[in-house]
Amino acid sequence: MAKQLSYHRMREIFERFQASEPEPKGELEHVNAFTLLVAVALSAQATDAGVNKATRKLFQIADTPQKMLDLGEEGLTEHIKTIGLFRQKAKNVMKLSQILVEDYGGIVPNSRAALQSLPGVGRKTANVVLNMWWHFPAQAVDTHIFRVGNRTGIAAGKDVVAVERAIEDNVPADFQQHAHHWLILHGRYICVARKPKCGACHIRDLCDYEDKTQ
Repeated sequence: MAKQLSYHRMREIFERFQASEPEPKGELEHVNAFTLLVAVALSAQATDAGVNKATRKLFQIADTPQKMLDLGEEGLTEHIKTIGLFRQKAKNVMKLSQILVEDYGGIVPNSRAALQSLPGVGRKTANVVLNMWWHFPAQAVDTHIFRVGNRTGIAAGKDVVAVERAIEDNVPADFQQHAHHWLILHGRYICVARKPKCGACHIRDLCDYEDKTQ
């Protein structure tokens, strides 16, 4: 595990991320807080592209908790059957929709604790929704961020919570809003798992990874 980088090197890294992508966006398609919550919940162990393909028609007819309940579990299952673990995810979406209607007036809550109390919603999902919809600087650590954080020294940690804390503690405040998006995109397209594309990396000279590729 790499050591935590210095403040000055962190600033330079995120200045470069910002220069290359000033307003990074999540790749999951959504129209409101509810559809974002559902999309993120469905994306566990699935690709964003696969989720988007499944939800485009779904969100046209079920973009609120009540409409999702009206569609029913079988109707939902038919839309998302191309996504991994779709049966369990369908059950979770129906349960969380019921809770949102009964306990929250059909409105998605915007506290991490309330979000995590919903079926199928873990800390990462809650953080994505808080960040993308309410612009709260929450750091959703997925496998890409965990790998990039430890490989580069940007956010070293033995588990996802430690990496999340390292980002919150060490990334300068003016970059916190977009930090997890930059890191996800970097891990998805450049700092890939098996053979990182170090030759195309714009933070190569600031990264502590010892086994750099050409």
